[in-house]
Amino acid sequence: MIAPDKLNHLRGGQKRRKLALCFGALERDIAGIAETGCGYRFPSMTRGEYVAKLASIVLEDSQLPEEVAVQLKSLLAANPIDQRRVCNCARNGLLAIIGTFPAEWDLIIAPHRRELPAARDFYPGLYVYAEDIRSPFNLGSIFRTAEAMGAQGVFLSPGCCDPAHPRAVRSGMGCIEVMEWRRLALEELPSDLPVFVLETGGTPLKDFVFPRQGIVIIGSEELGVSPAALERATYGRVTIPMKGMKASLNVGVAFGILMQAWVGAVETGSL
Repeated sequence: MIAPDKLNHLRGGQKRRKLALCFGALERDIAGIAETGCGYRFPSMTRGEYVAKLASIVLEDSQLPEEVAVQLKSLLAANPIDQRRVCNCARNGLLAIIGTFPAEWDLIIAPHRRELPAARDFYPGLYVYAEDIRSPFNLGSIFRTAEAMGAQGVFLSPGCCDPAHPRAVRSGMGCIEVMEWRRLALEELPSDLPVFVLETGGTPLKDFVFPRQGIVIIGSEELGVSPAALERATYGRVTIPMKGMKASLNVGVAFGILMQAWVGAVETGSL
């Protein structure tokens, strides 16, 4: 982090880049995930005062979009100010001027729970089999949804990407570390659980009779589930009806919709 007076002496693109970096560091500090030794440490002013001072410098930028300036002024008018939202608004406004927009891995996301319960609460016997998911971001999202919705575990096909990939870990938000998971070939799936697939051409979601326990197979982003997976899914095929022109959903989004319906059926006993 840089003293406000020094930032004021910078010009143009350099000033914007340094400010954006400062706001990113502040966001991490506020979220409690700052790197060791990189927390806020200006003794002459509180962190809130520092945030407001830097934001006022941003507001002096003639290229700042009007809608960003209005939002930033509104945030600064609050008492107390929401420091993290001020930082986020200012940083994204600066990046828009620079022409660099934050990628998924730039997002500053703090863990949702600092103290985890002693054991996970889940629905016994609810599993997902991820077949040949190539995107680490999608795989992490699948883990995150599975954990949030109470799946017992995740099975990965041999062709799935590595859950330890940094982007998978990032999008998984700590869920890969706490979820039960294994790599299995289709023929190695537990034989005592019903297996069904999420794929087009099946029973509409609202009409599908979910099993109380079972394994849902979700397929790759490019090809969907394989012919072998369709054959293995002796319990059936469920489909999410869509009306859009493209009729296409991201695999992680589709899995979330499916899990909500499945868990809802388990909770209400409508099985």
